[in-house]
Amino acid sequence: MDPSDLFDALEAKQNVVVIDARKEFAFIREHIPGAISLPHRVMSAQSTAQLDKEAIYVIYCDGIGCNASTRGALNMARLGFNVRELVGGIEWWKFDGYATEGTNQTTGLQIECAC
Repeated sequence: MDPSDLFDALEAKQNVVVIDARKEFAFIREHIPGAISLPHRVMSAQSTAQLDKEAIYVIYCDGIGCNASTRGALNMARLGFNVRELVGGIEWWKFDGYATEGTNQTTGLQIECAC
């Protein structure tokens, strides 16, 4: 899923849950609004027991130089969740002009997808 598709799904209030698969300190610094922190290294049946199996889970990390989203998506799929990986991670989210939350939050720019 690309950032534009994720933004549209969130705006339409679809049953989508955004998961930041990076370590907690990165989530605190900056994350996609409404995302939950679930580092890929701690994903397990126990840490995901409270999650809705009917939702679509969009997993992200820093971007193309980071594999936390790939590992997280694989972990979640193995646990029986319906998953998507966010293309480009939080970097492409910001590149497309979307805001972030956290101690280093960004307000975002004009939102307009070029695709």
